[in-house]
Amino acid sequence: MPDQERRYPHFVLEGVTEIEAFRSPQQGGRPTNIPTQNQRSHGNSLKRQLQALRRTMDEARQAQLDAGLEAGIGLQIEFESFPDVELAFESLARERSGIELLNVKHEDNVTRAAVFVPDGKLHIFENLIRDYLEAKTDKNGNPRDHKSLINTIREVRAATLQELWTDAPQVFPQTDDETLWWEVWLPVRGDRRATVENFRRLAEMHDLRVSPEEFEFPERTVLLMRGSRGQVTQSMMVLNSVAEFRRAKETANFFDSLSPEEQADWLDELLQRTHFAASEKATPHVCILDTGINSAHPLLEPALTDADRHTVEPGWGTDDGHGHGTQMAGLALAGDLTNELTSTSPVNLSHRLESVKLLRGEGDNVGDAQHHGYLTAEAVARPEITAPNRRRVFSMAVTARDNRDRGRPSAWSAALDSLASDSSADNATPRLLVVSAGNIEDQNAWMDYPDSNDTDSVHDPGQAWNVLTVGAYTNLTEISEPNMDAFRAVAEAGGLSPFSTTSLTWQPQWPLKPDVVFEGGNAAKDALSAVWTRSLSLLTTHHLIDQRLFTTANATSAATALGARMAAQLMFEYPELWPETIRALIVQSANWTSAMRQEYLRANQPTKTDYMRLIRRCGFGVPNLDRAMRSASNSLAMIVQEQLHPFIREGSAEPKTREMHLHKLPWPLDELEALGDETVEMRVTLSYFIEPNPSARGVRSRYRYESHGLRFDVRRPTESDNDFRARINAAARDEEEGTRTKGDDPNWLAGKQNRHIGSMHSDIWRGRAADLASRGVLAVYPSLGWWKTRHTLERYNKAARYALIVSIDAPELDVDLYTPIANQIGIPVQTEV
Repeated sequence: MPDQERRYPHFVLEGVTEIEAFRSPQQGGRPTNIPTQNQRSHGNSLKRQLQALRRTMDEARQAQLDAGLEAGIGLQIEFESFPDVELAFESLARERSGIELLNVKHEDNVTRAAVFVPDGKLHIFENLIRDYLEAKTDKNGNPRDHKSLINTIREVRAATLQELWTDAPQVFPQTDDETLWWEVWLPVRGDRRATVENFRRLAEMHDLRVSPEEFEFPERTVLLMRGSRGQVTQSMMVLNSVAEFRRAKETANFFDSLSPEEQADWLDELLQRTHFAASEKATPHVCILDTGINSAHPLLEPALTDADRHTVEPGWGTDDGHGHGTQMAGLALAGDLTNELTSTSPVNLSHRLESVKLLRGEGDNVGDAQHHGYLTAEAVARPEITAPNRRRVFSMAVTARDNRDRGRPSAWSAALDSLASDSSADNATPRLLVVSAGNIEDQNAWMDYPDSNDTDSVHDPGQAWNVLTVGAYTNLTEISEPNMDAFRAVAEAGGLSPFSTTSLTWQPQWPLKPDVVFEGGNAAKDALSAVWTRSLSLLTTHHLIDQRLFTTANATSAATALGARMAAQLMFEYPELWPETIRALIVQSANWTSAMRQEYLRANQPTKTDYMRLIRRCGFGVPNLDRAMRSASNSLAMIVQEQLHPFIREGSAEPKTREMHLHKLPWPLDELEALGDETVEMRVTLSYFIEPNPSARGVRSRYRYESHGLRFDVRRPTESDNDFRARINAAARDEEEGTRTKGDDPNWLAGKQNRHIGSMHSDIWRGRAADLASRGVLAVYPSLGWWKTRHTLERYNKAARYALIVSIDAPELDVDLYTPIANQIGIPVQTEV
């Protein structure tokens, strides 16, 4: 039986949350592969290396004093592990003494950690070696010889430029003469402004040009610097000031404007049946960060005022001289115009547009000192100053050229995470940002579809945790151009678009990206080559209306605009929902097409690994507006918006976990039990925004990127509430210590060991209705983050918002699950007329 008509509003629940004290049981720490060394010869070798560093330390101090520096005097030192041995790098930091761990790299089977040692503090490491050589013990005879650290260290030396380079090795400048834009990550060192000003002074002394823009994170300040490798290498003082260097990125070239025939009569007919949303406070807006928008277009003019067009640089103006921003505007406002122009139905637009000119239009900023993260923050601020209380979704289809980050946070992606969580303003006004995953532009690569999608990973800043990252799929397969009889579509209907990037090559700890996929068009190929074609693209607005009214767009840029449009439509329907919740609703509504399942899942009993690889290619699938907007009798969604305090610090004790939430949901118990062996689905989506703390210092250490993690679990049929609580505590304990709990529920598609990556967690349980009947209790509980482990930053008492969506789906069954829930919470069942 087909899915029933979706007529009912989703349940937005209150009063279903129980707050409980939460403590993770403590057990022994994770075993580490610590080699056995000859204590005397190894200790003496390290002692000689430290003694040799004293002269280097003295030279660095004198040079810094001669330059007039009064703070940040010291030396960067690198510690290198033995091969195939994990360096105990966390033990190198001594924050009270000003000894800071700057970055950690894992290369060539060894671990290298760069550490800043202030002047006069080298003796701390010499004392560690002394205790090691003397086999020191405490008064009870317990060893205090630091073997777990010292036995992992093979070499200690002064850090060079290579040691401070944390970007991909292949983009390291090859010669001293090579001049480039450097991304400079500065430590705070107790006084952020003094550290930045000292660096600027040193850079000027060495003829290094530093961008005036800065972007601040809790433990780093990031800015851009222009200079050669030789200039940077020659200055020990510059090196001593920096936590890490990376190569600054160039933004992606936008595809060229196309030349479709003028269709003025189509537009006139469309305008006659289009109702535009009024410019009111309650009207949601899609704010497009791009090359500007030419608002004179007849379709865009009623939805965009001049007051809502902005620019990050006044000299650029607000008009779109390139075309990409206007293309995105048409899609974000009305969707693929091919569908609207061939229809005769009324078009009711519930949202409006805003524009910020983020780029002049050439698609890159080679040689430009503007920092991408800083510029994006400036772009976000412009409309918020003009209309601070407006509900909006930001849409950005601008990405870096390359994909070298492979999931690792960058300054740009961390800036987006900071903007989404509003961390600079104490999380007062979180934002929804929809960004593109980036495109595969090499036509030769399209010939290798779908293998080419697997190897070209999501481009910066699409790896940001808090944004909705949009990839592309396609249903466009009919080629209508003349003289193309030998060509066929590269991707079949419902398949991943040949333009879409994926996260399949990322390390498993990085977020699952893209989150979802929208229509992004297709490519065509014959026996020799692959090409782009208009008939496999989306129709949208052209920026030069005196030449033509329509043009085409494709790839993840077009898909992103469609994703932002859907977000605005949901904001209109549910004005009380948070940005975190809108993001969750879009993911919750998504599903994989049959083409995706056939291509990427095994025909018989696909494994959890198969599903994870599917998600890293296609996200959680193609969102469905009807499903995101409404419930049906046999397919419903329950929404909970809450805030939880993950951690607490009492007095001078170390921070610890504070609370967990138990959600006892209204559940159609009798109706599910009556269905017995019929197959039903439950989907759970948990969405929250983390506060970023980017640096290259270990993804699972106390220096981790995310401020906090949240996890969800569901009570099993045989569990009492107390048994369920006990299992949740054990799950948190095992995650902290790097071990794994056994007994994962096989009915989950991804499973709890896989789904809790990033800050968007979604999973589907599929099984017997009778087994689902007793699963109406869900827990949300905290896991580790730097709010807990970096207590000197004093974030341990902060609250964390989250959105939890639980849906029950029996699309093939004629059953009413909606009314019993409505009766439990005492609301009348109202339907749309």
